[in-house]
Amino acid sequence: MTDRSVAAYRKAPASALSKAGAFGLRILRSDYFILYLSLLYAICAYPFVPQLFTLEVAGNIVSEMMPLLIVAIGQTFVLVVAGIDLSVTAIIGLAAVVGASVMTQTGGYVSGPLATPAALIAMILVGVAVGLANGAASSRLRVPSFLVTLATRMFFAGAAVWYTTFHTTSSSIADLPAAFIALADGYIFSFSVSGQLIGLPIEVAIAAVVVVAAHLTLNHSSLGRAITAVGANPRTAMVSGIRVEHTITLAFVISGLCAAIAAMLYSSRMETGSPITGENILLDVIGAVVIGGTSLFGGKGKIIWTVFGVFFLVLLDMTLKLIGASLFVIYIIKGSVILVAAAIDTLRNRIFAER
Repeated sequence: MTDRSVAAYRKAPASALSKAGAFGLRILRSDYFILYLSLLYAICAYPFVPQLFTLEVAGNIVSEMMPLLIVAIGQTFVLVVAGIDLSVTAIIGLAAVVGASVMTQTGGYVSGPLATPAALIAMILVGVAVGLANGAASSRLRVPSFLVTLATRMFFAGAAVWYTTFHTTSSSIADLPAAFIALADGYIFSFSVSGQLIGLPIEVAIAAVVVVAAHLTLNHSSLGRAITAVGANPRTAMVSGIRVEHTITLAFVISGLCAAIAAMLYSSRMETGSPITGENILLDVIGAVVIGGTSLFGGKGKIIWTVFGVFFLVLLDMTLKLIGASLFVIYIIKGSVILVAAAIDTLRNRIFAER
C-alpha cells in the first residue's frame, strides 16, 4: 500500500464523521427539528401504543391541538419581544363568560341571528382590552411583564367568577345557540360518505387562518421585524427608529386576541361559558412555544416552530394517556420535558453571549 493510499484510508473515517456531524448539525438547526423529533417519538412509542396511528387518535390529536395552538401563537409574539403573558388563561375564562352572557338563549343581551356574531365581537374586545392593559403597563410603566400579567391573571380570573355569579345562579352560563356550538363540531365543504360526514372542521379552518396570519405578520411584515428587533435589543431598536413601547403593546394585544379566539373554541366544545375555561393550559402554552424553539430571552421565534412544539406536546400527552399514566405522572414528564427545553435555550444564549 502506497503512502498516498494509506493517507486516504486514514482520512476516510474522519471524512465520514465530519459529514455525519455536518448532517446532524443541519438537522438540529432545521426549522423542522421538532417535527422530526415528534415522528421519531411516535415510532418509538408505537410498540407500546399501537392505536396511536389510528384515524381516531389522529383526529383527537388534531382536535386537542387547535385551541392550544392559537393561544401558543399569541404567546410566541410576547416571548419574541422578550416578555411573557401569564394572563392568557384568565382572558380565556373572562372572554368565555362575557360571550356567553351576550348570546345565551336564556336572557342574553342579544337574541336572534345576531346573537352569535355579537358574542364573538364581545369576546374579541375582551381579549384586545386585556392585552392592551398588559402591554401598556409593561411597556409604559416599565413593570416586568411577569408581574403585570400575574396580577392581571388573578384580577381577571376573579372578575370572570364575579361576572358569572352576576348573570346566573350556576357555575357557568349555558343554553348557547347552535350557530356558536357549530364552531366545535361543524364542517366546511362537508360531504357524506356511507352516512359519515367528512369535511374540513371549522375549528381547524380557524386555526389555519390564525397560523397563516401570524406567520405573515411575524416573518413578512414591518411589525414582525420590529418585534424581533425589540426582543433582541430594545436600545438598538429605539436608535433604529422603532417605537419600542408601541411594539411591545401590540405584541400583548395579539396575545390577548389569540386567547379570545381560543376561548371561542373551548366554549363551543363545552357548550357553555365557564370562568374556569382553559385554566390548566398555561404550562402547556408556554412549554409548547419553548419546546418549539422560541427563545425565552427574546429576539428569536417562528410560528412554524410553535406549531411543531404544540404537536409534540399534544402527542406526548396523548401517548401518556393511552398507556394509562396517572395525572401526576403526566405532569411530571411534561414538566421535565419543558424544563429541559428551557435549559437548552438558556445554554444556547450563554454560548452565543460568550461568542
